[in-house]
Amino acid sequence: MPASFMFISGRFARSALAVTVALALSGRAEPKAEAADGPGPEEQGEIVRVVATGYTAGVESTGKRPGHPQYGITYSGVKVRRGKLSTIAADPKYFPIGTILFIPGYGYGIVADTGSKIKGKKIDLYFPSKRQVFQEWGKKTVDVRVIRKGNGKITESMLDDMSEVIAPSEDDPTSG
Repeated sequence: MPASFMFISGRFARSALAVTVALALSGRAEPKAEAADGPGPEEQGEIVRVVATGYTAGVESTGKRPGHPQYGITYSGVKVRRGKLSTIAADPKYFPIGTILFIPGYGYGIVADTGSKIKGKKIDLYFPSKRQVFQEWGKKTVDVRVIRKGNGKITESMLDDMSEVIAPSEDDPTSG
């Protein structure tokens, strides 16, 4: 069965989730209506001050080495990625799996992972290497915007669909 598409802001969106994200990003949807349904205290569209650190898929962050069957796999089951929509870790009590945040200086992140030290208003941003964690980020206190509240689930195809509708950000160093 062919996928259905919708044209939004000059882009084709393949799923209802991608359409919702595209509308929220374009300001054409009222995000507060959906936010009341999700768990956690953070409202969609709200600015939240967090402490943000960086992590990698490597042994220094996860205890896993290349070759391990779970190397590079997040709590939600998707692979770590850095791009227009990067995987990040957060406390699901504050930012449920699937929550999309805009992080100044980093770009858009989607909560796909958790961490033993990531509690409360802390987030961990994925970077491909330790060098990038230290040179590009370190540890910062930042005000993030909740773009879309997650429902506790995320898949590779959902990430791909959402990445298609997110325009590169000038705050995203990967947008070249």
